[in-house]
Amino acid sequence: MTPGECLIDVIQGSELMFNQNNDELILLAHGDGGMLTHQLLRDYFLRYFHNPLLDTLTDASVFRSENGRMAIATDAFVVDPIFFPGGDIGKLAVCGTINDLAVSGAEPLYLTASFIIEEGFSLADLEKIIASMSQTCREAGVQIIAGDTKVVGRGQVDKVYITTTGVGYLLSEANLGYQRLEPGDRVLVNGSLGDHGLTILLQRETLGMESPLVSDCAPLGRTIKNLLSRFKGIKFMRDLTRGGLATNAKEIALASGMDFWLDEATLPVKDSVKGITEFLGLDPLYLANEGKFLVIVAAQEANALLKFLKDEMFAGEACLIGDIQAGQGNVYLKTALGGTRKLNMMAGAPLPRIC
Repeated sequence: MTPGECLIDVIQGSELMFNQNNDELILLAHGDGGMLTHQLLRDYFLRYFHNPLLDTLTDASVFRSENGRMAIATDAFVVDPIFFPGGDIGKLAVCGTINDLAVSGAEPLYLTASFIIEEGFSLADLEKIIASMSQTCREAGVQIIAGDTKVVGRGQVDKVYITTTGVGYLLSEANLGYQRLEPGDRVLVNGSLGDHGLTILLQRETLGMESPLVSDCAPLGRTIKNLLSRFKGIKFMRDLTRGGLATNAKEIALASGMDFWLDEATLPVKDSVKGITEFLGLDPLYLANEGKFLVIVAAQEANALLKFLKDEMFAGEACLIGDIQAGQGNVYLKTALGGTRKLNMMAGAPLPRIC
């Protein structure tokens, strides 16, 4: 596309691109999980696919069956590079869908997997990915029971893309929903923030930096099942993938009509992540995670839940990071300098293809 064939307009801090027919075009930012993603879902997908199950836009849809409530989730994985410290596209595809089910209160049981493979892709690399998926499924106690494979011409896909769909039964003790949030509830995360997104960035770009960082990619189903069976005051959970903590907190705040008040001093961010993101001008609160989740719990159970995560779930970096207050869907960060910063959804795509 030549400069004369497009027009760039800036609306609400995001660049929108139009062709010569004045048709708006898809940008990478439409896939980052932030503001443009939500506009895309609202203006196009929900406009045509509107139904009560989809309209909630939660990590998984919950529906009734003859044997109880079930949950289903689906996700596509296009991460670049496909192998990275701490994981690969196969492990990511299994963990991502399992975790969407788990934070929705379901016990993941079965997955389907669909592969789109570029002609010329290494069979040895494909086997590594499949073996990684198999190992992760065994660790998580799930099975891949159906799938599909397509091969396309060179350049029509970048190496390999994977789509997984998962199903599971909702745990009887799960009672999660935006409507349950109320002033005084506490907010926790199960560990350090930004590790996955920054690991992918350092692997992808030639920045001349060495770092011990590895992705936090991990299946969360068993950890979350243990939490839900033990703590009845858990009201909502969300895995902190695209858009990081800030974008996901804003989504929950808007859906619940409550305000989040987070404390910067308590946020678990590794020193290496802080140093590199400060140097690069990035905010770790907007970086993706693939093994971290947010929990909103009644105040009286917050300290016990934190201790359980640290002592029995080996989540030594878990932290209480804030609370819920009456409000209008805002997210506020109390800064280390004593000020207050308002957090919004990510606008733009500082790091596309992180999952």
